[in-house]
Amino acid sequence: MRISRTDVAVHDLIQDFSRVDVGALIDRLARSAAVVTAAGYAGFVQVDPLQELARSVALHGPPGDPLRVRAWLAESGVLKELAVCHRPVLLARDAPVGEPGFLAVPVPLATREQAFLWIAGRDFDDFDTHLLGRFATAAGRALEAASGMEAAVRLLRGVQAFAP
Repeated sequence: MRISRTDVAVHDLIQDFSRVDVGALIDRLARSAAVVTAAGYAGFVQVDPLQELARSVALHGPPGDPLRVRAWLAESGVLKELAVCHRPVLLARDAPVGEPGFLAVPVPLATREQAFLWIAGRDFDDFDTHLLGRFATAAGRALEAASGMEAAVRLLRGVQAFAP
């Protein structure tokens, strides 16, 4: 069977567009947020405001989790606060009580669900809020672009299925 130029062209587009790995992108964004803000920890929380639920979808932190941020996220009630909040959340560090210091900002997303980008591990101030907000905007753009590439792949598979 002879392969048509259309098949090759569409196949090549699908291959190029499929190279975006959203999970890896989210992880890289979290790691980069920790570095850019000089925080020990960073991650993303996905929010369902209708059901008032939030869940952690990425967490980057030092090996061994010395501040126990994973446990703190699950036990502190901060996820519940993010589920109903639409603005930055800033919690001071209080090491004797186990509070790691926490800052979360909404990620502006147009076509995806609501999300927060957060950092933890020290005290944060207005400069950190501004810096993380700018980073969250860039992250939102990257996630939207990745979502657009995934949608394009689905559409191109339809083109491929119906192309002569």
